[in-house]
Amino acid sequence: MSLFKSPTFKYTKNLLIGLGASVVMIGALGKINSEPWGGTWITIGLMVEAFLFAMLGIMGPEKDYYWEKLYPGLDQYSSHLTPLTAGGTTGPSRSLNAEVVEGKLSGMLGELQSVAKSLGSLKALQEVDFTQTGEQLKTANNFYSRMNDAISALNDSVEDTKQYQAQLASLSKNLTSLNAVYGNVLSAYQVKS
Repeated sequence: MSLFKSPTFKYTKNLLIGLGASVVMIGALGKINSEPWGGTWITIGLMVEAFLFAMLGIMGPEKDYYWEKLYPGLDQYSSHLTPLTAGGTTGPSRSLNAEVVEGKLSGMLGELQSVAKSLGSLKALQEVDFTQTGEQLKTANNFYSRMNDAISALNDSVEDTKQYQAQLASLSKNLTSLNAVYGNVLSAYQVKS
């Protein structure tokens, strides 16, 4: 159903109706003037129109909007409708409209006050002195540079510690081997004695 509601379909439908009607008229003119092509054109045009009218009958009418429910008196030719913002009338419908307008205006006023506060904050930001910011950025950059140097030195010391640890492990193995040799020498010395 959404295809029938699309603007492209509505444009195409109107285009085909107009073209079909023009073909019928040209065919009728040719038939009146006894031209040999008149009968063919009038037949083609009438077939297109018959197809389009059948399609329009199957699709059904467009939705009707009942504006008189929103604007009482709209369906009466001689009624005098007053705009929503017009003054001078009283009664329940006028007071309701005034309340609606008043509510909308108070909402708009609140939004305007919010915008005014935001603009005030922007003006305060404009007045901030940023002259010291460059110096503060240089100080922060110097701090981060020194921190990077310290971390680099720490990484180097970690590498040195790993090498020292590896050398201690190697020394420990050598001492273990030396203890084993010393133990064998002692054992051999005690056996000979």
